[in-house]
Amino acid sequence: MKDDGPLAHLIRRLAVLPGLGPRSARRAALTLITKKDEMLLPLINAMEEAAAQIKTCPVCGALDDTSPCRVCSDPARDKSLICIVATLTDLWAIERTGGFRGTYHVLGGVLSALDGIGPDHLNLSTLQTRVKDTPPREIILALPATVDGQATAHVVMDMLTDYNIPVSRLAHGMPIGGELDYLDDGTILTAFQARG
Repeated sequence: MKDDGPLAHLIRRLAVLPGLGPRSARRAALTLITKKDEMLLPLINAMEEAAAQIKTCPVCGALDDTSPCRVCSDPARDKSLICIVATLTDLWAIERTGGFRGTYHVLGGVLSALDGIGPDHLNLSTLQTRVKDTPPREIILALPATVDGQATAHVVMDMLTDYNIPVSRLAHGMPIGGELDYLDDGTILTAFQARG
């Protein structure tokens, strides 16, 4: 196979997507090409539509085709509760539960010295403006239970100290249905420290 032809170019483009390596990209590319009318052309149309219509919400940083996004513009949402998440996929995970009726703030990632992601790379200035303009009654940190997630949580809490707003975190520890023998040491330790 030529390394510079359109098929090779498609494979290279697909291989950079999360979860796709070179082999998966080759299989996906071959499927798309062999089923051009059923799969490739509709995918191209969907990608063009997404590129033209999806925008970043100026309030929370989520992606949507409306501005502000559907969550921020929903009158049934409790605007006095802000749940801070790292990514849009975290927001979707919380929304799947149907248990949170407040609003969100998407940081766009977490701090990572290894990846060169500092506070300036995150959606923190919008959060600060938002909190200053309309102080919420509570901020909930729903950030990953990783070193980078915890470092990000500390930066956010430091940024919010002047506003005297209660900040809570999601509980960490034993999952429902989890057995002690199958949990890692860090999860067990966190469960003990957060017991209630």
